[in-house]
Amino acid sequence: MNIDEIMKILPHRYPFLMVDRITELDPGKRAVGIKNVSINEPYFAGHFPDKPVMPGVLMIEAMAQVGACALLAEEKYRSYLAYLAGVDHIRFKRQAVPGDVLQISTELITIRANIGKGKGNIKINEQIVCGGEFLFALNKV
Repeated sequence: MNIDEIMKILPHRYPFLMVDRITELDPGKRAVGIKNVSINEPYFAGHFPDKPVMPGVLMIEAMAQVGACALLAEEKYRSYLAYLAGVDHIRFKRQAVPGDVLQISTELITIRANIGKGKGNIKINEQIVCGGEFLFALNKV
């Protein structure tokens, strides 16, 4: 999926769209996406001015957005919004800085009624940067 296709599925827009491309997609099951980290990101002005580091919470959001692409690409979920509802067992192994390309892999584990669980990880050059599990809530649009 290119950025235009992603924006048809996700409601997020600049500066909060954290996915540039989906490279693998199994609707309703899993997705792999790319986020190019640029010095032009607005959060680098304050995090941190002399040592820019991508905030960990935004990496979690990127995993959740890739998961939302997997979920909302399935036809039966097209009329829903997916909201991040919780995180579990998230661990950070290294920092992401301008110039890095995040490879974000997310798998949907369970969906019951309007609550689901996913797990994901982010790699830079095949090295794990962070990973863990997240919960999401579905609301009909």
